[in-house]
Formats: sequence, structure tokens, C-alpha cells
Amino acid sequence: MTELQQLELLRAQTVAAAEELVQRANLRRGQIVVVGCSTSAVAGSRIGTAPAPEIGQVIFEGLRAALYSKGIYLAAQCCEHLNRAIITEAKAVPGADIVNVVPQPKAGGSFAVAAYKSLPNPVAVEHIRADAGLDIGGVLIGMHLKEVAVPVPLEQNTIGKALVLAARTRPRYIGGERAVYDENLK
Repeated sequence: MTELQQLELLRAQTVAAAEELVQRANLRRGQIVVVGCSTSAVAGSRIGTAPAPEIGQVIFEGLRAALYSKGIYLAAQCCEHLNRAIITEAKAVPGADIVNVVPQPKAGGSFAVAAYKSLPNPVAVEHIRADAGLDIGGVLIGMHLKEVAVPVPLEQNTIGKALVLAARTRPRYIGGERAVYDENLK
């Protein structure tokens, strides 16, 4: 398989995983999906050892294709060297406290670099409370999900050589044994 064919396969796998998450999590316009991605893991290396800007770009493009047509915002999680800051577009986080950082392949990660270069009016924030998420390669996105996170099993559970885990969120149940819950919010 040529490098171009490999990149197209990664893009197709990314689109499939994101579309499956949107459908299974019943995501709606205006909601936010946080994505953490180790391009090293996608390429078959240990996290943080082999930044791959071309992989970061193709995964970003696949996510944009799957999410933006439905009006869903993308939030790209940086690596631990930037304290897992988030890169997203300003209109996704109105009123948020913006931080000043420009991700680099070895400080933020290749995926966050692609998001910063490609999103309209990109901003960095330290925290976000996303409605759903994709963890590509075991980068741990849980700190950026709303409570309560619920696993979403995906048929497209790999991108390249990286495992993909997905989650959605739901409102907390409160009340106890007399409480009645809205079945549409589960």
C-alpha cells in the first residue's frame, strides 16, 4: 500500500468512527466532541515518540468532514506537555478564558497542530466540558468530558494501529427510589 493509500485509509477510518459516535451518542448541532489523538500510536509507535504531522492533518480532515456538516464542534486535546489544553474555534467556547499557546508537534502534538492551523479563529483553553469524545491511541480525554461519561462501543474501534475508545455524556440521575427519569436523556 502506498503512503497516499495509507493516509486515505486513516481518513476513512476516522470518518467512520466519528460518524458512528455521532449516531450512537445522538449528538446534535452545537454540541462539542473532544478528540485526543496520538499520531505516534496511529503509526504503530509508542505515544509521543514519532510525531506525524501528515497523520494529524488527515485525521483532523476526517473529523471535520464527519462533524462540521452536522454543526458539531471539534475540540482537539493537546498532549501532556501543554497540560492537555484544548484547541477549538472561538465560537465553540464563548466567554471562555483563553490561554496563549501555539501547539507544536512535540509540545501539543501533531493532531493539535493540524487543528490550530485549520480551524477558523482557533483558540486554546485549559478546560472544556464536551458532550462526547474520541480517544485515539490511549491519550485519556476524560478530564474534558461532562459528567456522567458513558462508554460508546464502536465497530470502527481502530485508526491505523491505534485503539479508539468513545464516550458520550448524560445528565446525572438524582433522587433515589421514588425518582422518575426522562427516558430521552439516558
